[in-house]
Amino acid sequence: MLNLGERQRLVSAYETLGFFGHDPWWLVLLKAVFCFAFLVLTVLIAIVWERKVVAWMQLRIGPNRHGPWGMLQSLADGIKLALKEDLVVTGADKVVYVLAPIVSAIPAFMAFAVIPFGPADNQVSIFGTRTPLQLTDLPIALLYILAVASVGIYGIVLAGWSSGSTYPLLGGLRSAAQMVSYEIAMGLSFAAVFIYSGSMSTSEIVASQQPTWFAVLLPVSFIVYIIAMVGETNRAPFDLPEAEGELVGGFNTEYSSLKFAMFMLAEYVNMVTVSAVASTLFLGGWRAPWPVSTFWAGANHGWWPMLWIVIKIQLLLFFFIWLRGTLPRLRYDQFMKLGWKVLLPVSLVWLVMVASVRALRNEGYGFGQVVLYVGAPIAAILLLVLLRDVLRRTPEPEESEPAGEFDPMAGGYPVPPLPGQELPAVPRRRSRAPKLQDALNGPDHSEGS
Repeated sequence: MLNLGERQRLVSAYETLGFFGHDPWWLVLLKAVFCFAFLVLTVLIAIVWERKVVAWMQLRIGPNRHGPWGMLQSLADGIKLALKEDLVVTGADKVVYVLAPIVSAIPAFMAFAVIPFGPADNQVSIFGTRTPLQLTDLPIALLYILAVASVGIYGIVLAGWSSGSTYPLLGGLRSAAQMVSYEIAMGLSFAAVFIYSGSMSTSEIVASQQPTWFAVLLPVSFIVYIIAMVGETNRAPFDLPEAEGELVGGFNTEYSSLKFAMFMLAEYVNMVTVSAVASTLFLGGWRAPWPVSTFWAGANHGWWPMLWIVIKIQLLLFFFIWLRGTLPRLRYDQFMKLGWKVLLPVSLVWLVMVASVRALRNEGYGFGQVVLYVGAPIAAILLLVLLRDVLRRTPEPEESEPAGEFDPMAGGYPVPPLPGQELPAVPRRRSRAPKLQDALNGPDHSEGS
């Protein structure tokens, strides 16, 4: 049975979703075009911004030739890629080879359809028609985002397989492992938001973050999602599928011209999309930040909410750029260890904690009782783990004397010495330097005489 609070939240969610599905066809088309244009324009700005910021971090000048202050550099890059020769590898599976960039780019745009730019109930007027600042919303909007993001990764995997080359295949395999590793942690961070907000609708999740953002209430889920979104977008320091130092270029090694440009477009559109999702789930979405909302009553009304979510998206894009200019690329074993041995256990334990707290709060328990019932078992488990580690810690083995003289050719082929063993001294011939000196100066003359 649902308590009164859960019933009110469920009714509120259905009332919020009732604002969608009533727009005329031309307004739906206009909103879709706006989402597409917003993503493309943000990508053009992000590319210039990234090159400017990284140049500033590395004490370089950066782009300064195309347009005022080099602001048209990304447009020039796009024209250059479009005019390059379009090559198709002879040994490639041509149908999959051509479809892979499309499969990678289209889902990146589709995920943005459920991102709210403003409150659903405070509708704005567009050409005389009242409508919410959101293309659409679903009762399972976040599951839709997860499904679309998973499809986008297949474009990278298929690109590596269809190229018929070794390095792209390795990049595609890495991308598949990366998707499995970090998609689970991302889904668990979503689950904590589901439990706390009581809804999977993006507009209802934003409405639930009043007065406190979920980044404050669910800090572990926020941190896990931030790490997972960097891994999902193949960005440094997690850009293992396209590690140019190891794989030449990874999954896109055999691509050129517009097909290569579509992979780059998909990467940056994914960055914008995951930043918008992070803003929606954890940073209040379209809500104004705390200092502004306290003294300005109209900050969350009209067209102003669009400004706040754009600022939050740009700050998260700066975070992506900051990571690229700061951290070196991880080794692949470190990358997998972080996903499976750190993020996944932490997410599971945190999800159990959040579910327990919400269940106890719904039953009417006070804050002190919740801390006691949830914190005491966790503290006991941590203490037992620490005690087990202390008891299992074995003393360091004492160095033993090597038995007999080490023979590197005992098995018929050279083997390296084990720890504690030393190679026998190698006999060396006498230096010829004195004989050469006597030949140059004579046996009875010293140097310089």
